[in-house]
Amino acid sequence: MTRLVLVLALVVLIGLAYWGLAVGWRHRAARQSDVAAPPAPPPGLDGELVAPLTGLYVSTTRSGRWQDRLVVHTLGRRARATVRLFDGGVLVDRVGEDPVWVPAAALDAVGTAPGIAGKVMGMDDGVLVLTWRLGDLPVDTGIRVDDLDAQQDWIAAAQRLLPGGARPTNGAGR
Repeated sequence: MTRLVLVLALVVLIGLAYWGLAVGWRHRAARQSDVAAPPAPPPGLDGELVAPLTGLYVSTTRSGRWQDRLVVHTLGRRARATVRLFDGGVLVDRVGEDPVWVPAAALDAVGTAPGIAGKVMGMDDGVLVLTWRLGDLPVDTGIRVDDLDAQQDWIAAAQRLLPGGARPTNGAGR
């Protein structure tokens, strides 16, 4: 009987923890309701500038605040993703979620960082970081890329889209 009571108490405790996490997520989304939705990708995208990268979309945060995850507009949900570079911008095509389109005009920096909310790698080039403007809000979008060698070529190509050309690759948005 004692064992049954302990198991039931543990199940209730785990349920309360999940409930608390869900309530916290909803409250964070309510506080971020003023954040603009990402623009939709333009129709008919073609002519990629470099081979796409595959990896894990980790999160989007307020720029320079790498632990302040944005949860509105599904930006806080991790997903497998393909990152594609076009003349007009960057498409982060997330599996099971809405794609994130970063227009070239909104892109401020492209580089790497050791981590972003939801993933810390402990190495300088662990996470690909796109620093851009979502409406008036500067944000950082982080992707953990599968192939770090291809990541460097992709970053070099993406930096040519930036006003003024290439910028340093480490610590984007930091």
